[in-house]
Amino acid sequence: MGDEHILLVGGTMLDTKGKPTRGLVPNTSNPGFIRSTRGGTARNVAENLARFGANAILMSAVGDDATGRQLLEQTAVSGVNIEYVQTIAGENSGAYIALLDADGSLSVALDDVRVMRHITPEYLYRHRRLFRDAQMVLVDGSLTKDALATAVRLCQKYNTPLCADPSSTRLAHRLCPYIPDLSLVVPNEAEAAELCGVIFQGNTPDANMNVARQLIQFGVEIAVITMSDYGLAFATFDETGYLPANYTEKVDSTGSGDAVTAAIIFGLMNELSPVEAIRLGAAAGSLTLQTSETVVPDLSLDMLYEHLIV
Repeated sequence: MGDEHILLVGGTMLDTKGKPTRGLVPNTSNPGFIRSTRGGTARNVAENLARFGANAILMSAVGDDATGRQLLEQTAVSGVNIEYVQTIAGENSGAYIALLDADGSLSVALDDVRVMRHITPEYLYRHRRLFRDAQMVLVDGSLTKDALATAVRLCQKYNTPLCADPSSTRLAHRLCPYIPDLSLVVPNEAEAAELCGVIFQGNTPDANMNVARQLIQFGVEIAVITMSDYGLAFATFDETGYLPANYTEKVDSTGSGDAVTAAIIFGLMNELSPVEAIRLGAAAGSLTLQTSETVVPDLSLDMLYEHLIV
């Protein structure tokens, strides 16, 4: 791929996840499994891309603390270029705490991405050549409104394809003004409903294919809605479809959407058709569902192809 790169702009954080051994009982302590792993949407997508062999450049911020140092070390080891990740003195690194239900789906989560306010419009503009030379740029919901606006403007200026992952329903509204600027958007069902201003209708493939079609009508080129262990619904200008998940055991849904996004971007950058790229995404999502890590530790392109639903 030469000097070509994919630029990922957004969060780097420590994910702490708790999953009860039985159900979640409110107002008391529940026995369960608790583990911490590297996370952050942009960071996860960058790591997945690097493991596929892409040149992934991460633009993010961490605190000058043990967590930040560990996150950077783990991200660099996977092959991601971390030269443009700022380490900010006196700040805490980003953190995410998720409480899962017994089946591994998300019950409730908290995130703290205040350190990301240091990714300012000025910082992005100073490194505008990264936007100019990128094959594609991904932004996530951890960016401030002003930084997001600047990232969109730079992509418009250089005619660089832009992909977005809202990261949470609360952040999805920030993307609404920029929907027509997106080449690719990969929300989950609740985020997709928020982007379209419709009421969330649950996990039915038909409802989500309708929402994906609506995103295309709003100007997105490719809309893929991740449905956790139900697979994904998608729409392009030419086609609408649904791909069921393919897994033996659902361990943890965290990070599966980021794997979907990374595999689709990788497919598109390697000139697969949108539908072929989306099939690659479905395989990556299914693989990630089966691990408690946010990124499959030994993920490779070969593994993806083995998992493709033919």
